[in-house]
Amino acid sequence: MTFYEKVYEIVAQIPKGNVMTYGQIAALAGKPNASRAVGHALRVCPEKLELPCHRVVNTRGYLSGGKAFGGMEIQKQLLVQEGIKVSEDYCIDLERYLSWNQQICGK
Repeated sequence: MTFYEKVYEIVAQIPKGNVMTYGQIAALAGKPNASRAVGHALRVCPEKLELPCHRVVNTRGYLSGGKAFGGMEIQKQLLVQEGIKVSEDYCIDLERYLSWNQQICGK
């Protein structure tokens, strides 16, 4: 399985109402220093996979900048629809919403 395939498998398992960081996903995919590669994998993700890419945030809880996931406002709307509170500066409370789902982490 390639690194990208591992990333897609992990992202597919993020529960609704939770988020994971790029760094978490990189570590779970076997490359703890590859958080930027996770971002690239999500940017080039085939639409047919229908992954919940909007549930991935940076290590401080900020939403993705630029055009990722349709832009920060779209990402915010998708997260809010799932019950996640997003601040005016596009940040979420990681202590509350961060997923360390046992199934994802293999524990």
